[in-house]
Parts: sequence; C-alpha cells; structure tokens
Amino acid sequence: MNQELNDLLMGWINHLNDPLWDFLIIFLLSVGIIYTIATGGVQIRMFLESIRVMKGSRNENEGEKRQGLTPFQAFVTGLASRVGVGNIGGVAIAIAIGGPGAIFWMWVTALVGMSSAFVESTLAQLFKIRDPKNKRFRGGPAYYITNGLKSKSFGIIFALAMILAYGFVFNSVQANAMIDASSHAWGWDKYNISIPLGSSSFPISWVGLALVFLIGIAIFGGINRIARFAELFVPLKAGLYLGVAFYIAIINYEQLPHLFGLIFTKAFQFDAAAGGFFGSMVSMALMQGVKRGLFSNEAGMGSAPNAAAASDVPHPVNQGLVQMLGVFVDTFIVCTSTAMIILISGAYTEKGFIGVQLTQRALESQLGPWGGDLLAFLLFLFCYSAILGNYAYAEGNMQFIKNNRKVMLIFRILVLCMVYFGAITSVPLVWAMADLSMGIMATLNLAAILLLMPFVMVLLKDYRKQQKAGIKDPIFKLDDHPELKKKVKSDIW
Repeated sequence: MNQELNDLLMGWINHLNDPLWDFLIIFLLSVGIIYTIATGGVQIRMFLESIRVMKGSRNENEGEKRQGLTPFQAFVTGLASRVGVGNIGGVAIAIAIGGPGAIFWMWVTALVGMSSAFVESTLAQLFKIRDPKNKRFRGGPAYYITNGLKSKSFGIIFALAMILAYGFVFNSVQANAMIDASSHAWGWDKYNISIPLGSSSFPISWVGLALVFLIGIAIFGGINRIARFAELFVPLKAGLYLGVAFYIAIINYEQLPHLFGLIFTKAFQFDAAAGGFFGSMVSMALMQGVKRGLFSNEAGMGSAPNAAAASDVPHPVNQGLVQMLGVFVDTFIVCTSTAMIILISGAYTEKGFIGVQLTQRALESQLGPWGGDLLAFLLFLFCYSAILGNYAYAEGNMQFIKNNRKVMLIFRILVLCMVYFGAITSVPLVWAMADLSMGIMATLNLAAILLLMPFVMVLLKDYRKQQKAGIKDPIFKLDDHPELKKKVKSDIW
C-alpha cells in the first residue's frame, strides 16, 4: 500500500482510537469488577465447577439426538480456535510496544473478564432461539439485546459492529499475519508487481490473491466441507504449538523466576505513556495488555456468545461456566506460553521485529531456522480456520439484519476484498483497525450485559439453590420463575 495513504489512514484511526480506549479501559475493567462482586467472585468460587461441567458433558445424554453441541465440544472447539494470531502475533505486539509488563495486564484483563464471559454466554443461552430451518439453536448479543432490552435497533447496531469487526477487519488481521509469517520464513514478497493507477499505483500480491481464492472457495459453496477438514487439524496444531512452548520452558527452566519477576516489576513502570486524554496516567504496558488481552480472549466483546448459544445444556449457567474457563485457558496458558518463548529468547529487545515475525524470531533462536517455518505453517492453519470462523459469526449477524441473496453476495465480495487488503497493508494499520472495531463492539456489548444483570443474577441464584439442595446437575425451568417468564419468551426453557 502507498505509504502516504497508509499514514493518512493511521492518523484517522488513531484519532478515534485514543478517546475510545481512554474510556473503554476503565469501562471494561469496571464492568468485570462489578460482575465479579455481584456474582460473589464466580470465576474463583465456581472455577472447579466449570471444569466439572466441561468434563462431565462428554458422555451425557449418550445415544440421544442433540440439538446442539455439548459443553465439552464447545469448549474443545473454542480452545482450539483460540490458538491463533491473537495469542501469537498479539502477544508479540504487546511485548514489543508495552514491554514484559503488558503480560501482567493481559492476566488482569482475563481475570476480571472471566466474569464478563460468564455473564454474556449465560445470557446467550437464556435468549437463544431455534433456527426455523434446521431446528438448531442460535443466538448471541443481537438476540439478547433485541429480546432482553426490547430494542431491535440496538440489536441491529451491535450486529453491524460485529459484521465490521469479524466480517471485515479481523479477517484482514488474519491475512496480514499469514503473509507476514510466510515472508519471514520463506522470503515470499508481500508485493510482486504494481499496476499504475493515476499518480499512484496498486500493488499486486500473488500470495494475497491465492489466499483470496482459497477463502472464496469456502464462503461461496464449500464452507461446510472445508471447515470440517480444517477442524481436523485444529486440536493437532494447538497441541503442537503448546508442546513446543512447554519444551522451550523446560530447557530454560532456570530463567523462569527472573522472567516472571520481570513481568510484575515492569507492569507498574509508567515511563512509557500511552496516547489519549489519560495518556499520562496509563502506561503503554497497561494499554497494550488490555487491548491485546481483549483481542485474544474476547471476554466481554460479544463474539463468544454467538457460539455459546449453539450449545445444548440443561441450564444457561452451564455454558457461562464453560466459556469462563475458556478465557482462563486462552490467556493464562496459551498467551503466557507465547510470552515465555519471546522473553526467554530476548528477541523483543531487537529492532525490526513485531507481530508474528517477532515470535518466529524467538522460535528460531530456540529451535533453529526451522522454528520460523513451523510457525508459518501453523499460522496458515490457525488463520485459515479463524477466517472461516469469523465469517460464520459475521454471516449469522448479517442474516439477523437482512437474509437476502443479493445482500449476501455483496457481503461475501467485500469480505474477500478485506482479506486482500490485509495481505497488502502494514502490520500497525490492520491492528489499529482491529482496536477500533473491537472497541466499538465491546462498548456496545458491555453496556448491554450491564443492563441485563438482573437476568443473570436470577439464573445464578437458581443454579446455586439447586446445588445446595443436593442436585448435582441443575436443570433450569422457566415456569419456576413467573417474573422472568413475563420477560423471556422461549419454547426452549
């Protein structure tokens, strides 16, 4: 992309990002703290219960025809898909810009965010509906906003925000990471030729076009078959990456106490201030930790509830607990693994490396040249399946607004255009765009779940009451709650 245009776009986006994130950091952490207090620390008190619910669902209702995923299936699918550019490239950016202390703030974001994840996924279950065509469950923020807050317009605004983030911007981030990794590992140029266009030129990338072709095949007809094929590799790639990280940690175990000490001490150094109105009070470590933490674990953003609604559970709280556990694993295990690889290598102190290339450089220092090749290959699988998942989220929200063939055709073409845009643009620009789109989306969702707090408290109280009565696996019955039944129209509960 033309550098002048790139700088112009960066200026516009940062002009919007600074005030948005000044507000959102406070709002995100405040909502998480409010729900932590209101639920009695659900992420701590019911952490073991979340593991039991997740594990216990593997064999439940065996032989029965289910109308959705089991909580265990939802957890495994969610965990596997989380290992991607957010955990690898996002963590690298957080450390490169904010230093080791950014990891501490990622942990803080995840800890308080676990309660927000619990709330949004529990609400998604309560307000889910049956798809009239296949009778499967679907739902998410657009549905609990429309039905819980009785505001169709608010629901549509959120759906548009999610389409912007997951249909367009996040797919640009995924494509950018794939191109960046292949360029570092195999020397594939981001730009191959340029076509004159007036006083400027338009870059052509054969790798980018090939990526558009592969994504196009999926979203224009073969998405189910290709998605199933991609999912076969998801557990394998996630396990392989975590295995490599564990191996590096073991052979460098003597460095670990120092590195954890570095994370904690650097977290409270405010010498590198962030931009915006509160820049003097917010360190770059805190800003990057919160931003990259939210992009990775998605707690409170409103994306996970779309998948959570598809699960078939006996009580809405079940899926809230499972999604809460997913946030813990994503940040405290997967993101921490990436952080350890980078900090052990010391590559973050070198100039010229940012994003996935920094993680590749760190792996190469520990495993040799093939470490960069391995990550490039894994990232292709991570990002390809993530783009398909992002598209599915966005398509569902597009159908919520307008399920029309012509509209869907235009939407798919725009998705492919944004994939190509990500392939040819700079790393800082696509991440700045991601910050803006997810900031808008998170603000809308956090406001909604805060207003819907009474519904969650009724559900959590019901779940705990049944447990105290000796019922191991509580079952939610809407008829037992007349006041709630007046507000929730459902043939499921």
